[in-house]
Amino acid sequence: MKAISLFSGAGGMDVGVQNAGFEIIAANEIDSYACQTYKKNHQNTMLYEGDILSYLDELEKYKGVDLVVGGPPCQGFSVAGRMNLDDPRSKLVFSYCDVVKRVMPRAFIMENVKSLATLDKFKGIREEIFRRMNSLGYGLSMVILNAKDFGVPQSRERMFLLGILGENKEITSADFEVKKEKAISLREAIVHLGRAGSENNTRITKAKITLAEKPVLRKSAYAGMLFNGQGRPLNPDAWSSTLPASMGGNRTPIIDEEHLYDDMPSWVEEHHKSLVDGTKKAAYGDAPKRLRRLTVGEAIILQTFPSDYIFIGPQSKVFSQIGNAVPCKLAQVVASVVKNRLSNKLITGKNNNSYQLNLEIE
Repeated sequence: MKAISLFSGAGGMDVGVQNAGFEIIAANEIDSYACQTYKKNHQNTMLYEGDILSYLDELEKYKGVDLVVGGPPCQGFSVAGRMNLDDPRSKLVFSYCDVVKRVMPRAFIMENVKSLATLDKFKGIREEIFRRMNSLGYGLSMVILNAKDFGVPQSRERMFLLGILGENKEITSADFEVKKEKAISLREAIVHLGRAGSENNTRITKAKITLAEKPVLRKSAYAGMLFNGQGRPLNPDAWSSTLPASMGGNRTPIIDEEHLYDDMPSWVEEHHKSLVDGTKKAAYGDAPKRLRRLTVGEAIILQTFPSDYIFIGPQSKVFSQIGNAVPCKLAQVVASVVKNRLSNKLITGKNNNSYQLNLEIE
């Protein structure tokens, strides 16, 4: 089966879609560094570089393709949840809808942040997306999935809007139950790389780590804010928290090397306990040298990119590409569920529309 990818970024979602058995024949991305990364790793895919609106006519030649995938940015939505029409990013979610209207794929997968599916302030946007897609003949399903439930060592919730042309039966969470796979811990995922700066873990983050003078304390040592900046410490014996696209500076998560590699007690947990019980007073200062930032190589693993995936650009841009991606293993699960539904439709003959003709089943 064949697919086209929109808002492709560095290609994380596309890796998963390919692993599910689709051939990505075309993609679109506007960021120049992400485009370079994409081309390096997806050399057989036609990449349309630039504004998606510039390629609407060209994308029509893929009419009837099996699948359209992509995660349109939603930064242009205002706090009130209404569209800011002066911000071009506001329209990107509907640009995705426009491509689907022109291409009329047998199915589509739209990925986005959880809040688009859950917050009342985005209700109008959700309803407009549903109205447009329903009018084209797509049966729609909206699911919220956490990557950690599908073998990704990271707690990362995302919304997926799934559309099947001419299909009224919803895809539900039950369809994903058989795909569930318990994720390994952060420690199990990254410890083999070795310490930051070693031969297999070279791309380090030098942003300084300082202790907060007025920390925000929570029940867990790994919640709240113990350090200045927004980079939180990671518990090596649990899953990683959601990796942000803003990694590279003081928003990059924090690792305790001696706890990770030498099995020493966690400095973060001991520091947190002493602040909570009052045996230590919070004060600004440098964190111990055993604490350092997450590396590029570790972030790649936590997003389940292949180990040989090549990222191009300055380190801040590489972190952005990694943090913006859909975890490859999660994308594979979603694409495989959609592929199964498409395959069953061809076998049962439930859908007799013209877009099903001359389609290749692999």
